[in-house]
Amino acid sequence: MTPFDLIAIGGGTAGLVTAAGAASLGLRAALVEREALGGDCLWTGCVPSKALIASAKLAHQMRHAAALGLEGASPGHAFRTVMERMRTVRARVAEHDDPERFRKMGVDVVFGSARLEAPDRVSVDGRVLQSSRIVIATGALPSAPPIEGLETAGFLTHANAFDQDELPARIAMVGGGPIGLEFAQIYRRLGAAVTVVEVLPTLLPREDPDVGRLMAELLEAEGIAIRVGHGVERVTRGADGTKALHLRDADGAGHVLEVDEIFVATGRPANTDGLGLEEIGVRLDRGAVKVDATLRSNVKGIWAAGDVTGGLQFTHVAEYQAKLVLRNAFFPFPRKASYATVPWVTYTDPEVARVGLTELEAQERFDRVKTYRYPFADLDRAIVDGHTEGFIKIVTRKNGRIVGATVLGSGAGDLILPVVMAMNARMKISQLSHIVYPYPTMVEGVKRAADSYYRERFAGRTGEWLRKVVRWLK
Repeated sequence: MTPFDLIAIGGGTAGLVTAAGAASLGLRAALVEREALGGDCLWTGCVPSKALIASAKLAHQMRHAAALGLEGASPGHAFRTVMERMRTVRARVAEHDDPERFRKMGVDVVFGSARLEAPDRVSVDGRVLQSSRIVIATGALPSAPPIEGLETAGFLTHANAFDQDELPARIAMVGGGPIGLEFAQIYRRLGAAVTVVEVLPTLLPREDPDVGRLMAELLEAEGIAIRVGHGVERVTRGADGTKALHLRDADGAGHVLEVDEIFVATGRPANTDGLGLEEIGVRLDRGAVKVDATLRSNVKGIWAAGDVTGGLQFTHVAEYQAKLVLRNAFFPFPRKASYATVPWVTYTDPEVARVGLTELEAQERFDRVKTYRYPFADLDRAIVDGHTEGFIKIVTRKNGRIVGATVLGSGAGDLILPVVMAMNARMKISQLSHIVYPYPTMVEGVKRAADSYYRERFAGRTGEWLRKVVRWLK
C-alpha cells in the first residue's frame, strides 16, 4: 500500500489542477487516469472543436468575401485535411498535459482503472493507494436518449466525431444546445446539409429567449434547417445505409427526416460507473457525486470537482472547483463555492456569452428589474467589420446592481469579461458606464448598453429636475 497526502482520480482539468496544486505545496500527490491526461477538453471537447470552428469560419469568410469588397472563393471539399489539422493542433496542446511534465512536478501519475475499496483506499489494477484525501474528478460522458432504433442505426457524439475523415452529405443534429449548434455550423460550413432537431420550443433553452430566436434566424440564413418542438420517436435504417428519423412536432403531426448520419448532443451525465462510490457510502444524484458548497461528499475525506459533480460543465469551472478543493482539503476555514459570476460561452459564429441571470430569471427573483440593451447594428466597429448581428443585454436590480448579462455577437466570449469583473466588484451599471473604453472596439458596446441607464434616468423626473436647475443657474 502506497501512502499519499492526496489522490486525484481522473486526468482532466479538475484532476490535473488538484494533483499539481498539492505537489506544488510539497505534498505527495497521486493522479490516476484510465486512458490519457487532458480529459474531455483536450481530446473530445474544447480544443478539437475550436480547431474545427476556426477552419469552418475561414471557409465561410472565403465564400462571403464580397461582403468586404473582395472576390469570393470556394474552399473546396477539404474535410479530411481539416480533420488532420485539428489533430495536429490537439497534439501540440497535449504537450501541456504530458505525464512526464507532471511527474517532474512531483505528481505520481498512475495509469489504470481506479476503484475505491474504502474511503481512504484506491485500487488501480491491483496496486493499492492510500490517502485521507481523495478527489473524484472523472468528468462526464456523452449519452443518447432512449430512442427506438437509434443504437442499431448508429450515431456520432462529440466523443467519436473527431475520429471521422469523411463528411456526411446530410446530417441531423439531435439537440439544439451548445454542442449541437457548434457542430451544426461546423458541418454546414464545411459542406454538409444540416438539420437541427430540438424537442424544446427554442434553441439554446438555457439562454435568454432572444438568443434562441435570433440564433435560429442566423443559422437558417446559412442554410441550416431548424426544427424546434420536434421529438424523435424512432430511427430506422435503410438497406443503402440511409437513416430516417421519425419525428413528432408540437401539434402531434409526424414527419420523416432522411439523413446519412445522426449526431446526438443531448447531454453528458457524470462518469462514476465502476468507481465503487456507492459501495463505500458516497451519495450520488442521478449518477453525479453529491457535494456540499465546499465540494465535499457525505463521506469524510472524499471530495469531487469538475463535471462529475453534475453542475456547470465547463473547463474553467472545473479549474475553479479544483483550486477550491485544494484549499478546503488542506487548510482550515473552508470556503464555499459561488457560481453567481461564472461566465460561459457557446462558440457558434457569432458567439453567445452569458453571466449571471437572464432577464426572465431576474424578474422571477427580484422586483423592478431593469434591462439595458444595445444592438451591434448601431456600433461603429461592428459596422466597419461587418459583424452587426446580435446585441448586449445587461440586467440589473432596481438599485442598479448588475445581476446578469448576455452577449450575442462577434467575440462575445471576450466582451462578457468587463461585466463579469463589474459583478465581482459589486459595481452598479452607472460605474460600468464611467469606464473609458477604447474606440473603435467591439467592447465599446458594453459601455453603450450601460450608457442607456443615464439616458433612461434623465428622460424622467430626474432629468426634468436637472434641466430646471441648469436653467435656474443660467
